[in-house]
Amino acid sequence: MVSKLSFLAGMGAGYVLGARAGRERYDQIASKARDIWQAPAVQKKAAQAQDVVKEKAEKAEQAVKDKAEQAQETVKAKVGSDSGARHVVDDAPKPAPPPGPAPGGTAAVPDPAAPTPPRGGARAFQRATGEWPGD
Repeated sequence: MVSKLSFLAGMGAGYVLGARAGRERYDQIASKARDIWQAPAVQKKAAQAQDVVKEKAEKAEQAVKDKAEQAQETVKAKVGSDSGARHVVDDAPKPAPPPGPAPGGTAAVPDPAAPTPPRGGARAFQRATGEWPGD
């Protein structure tokens, strides 16, 4: 439903922007759009949508607050709230080593069984083999 409305709105905007009928036709279209937007049924649906968004935003806000409080309690339990000391925990995964020579100064040897892309780049390789290079 939303995609259909978006499509129709896009078509309407494209027509208005691309119309060669002149200012009179533009004014006619703009007036009709204004009339539709100001229709009681449209305004009622817009108000309902606004209420739903506001309700969902309030629920999301409360969920974020709850999760933040839980995280704070977890940190306090693990670190200790009255120690006064700052603890550094380094549990983050280490980044992958940069590509290049292997440790020890020798260059990595390519796998001879690995297919090489034909001339024409990755797209030609994908068409020829049905797979993307490096998969």
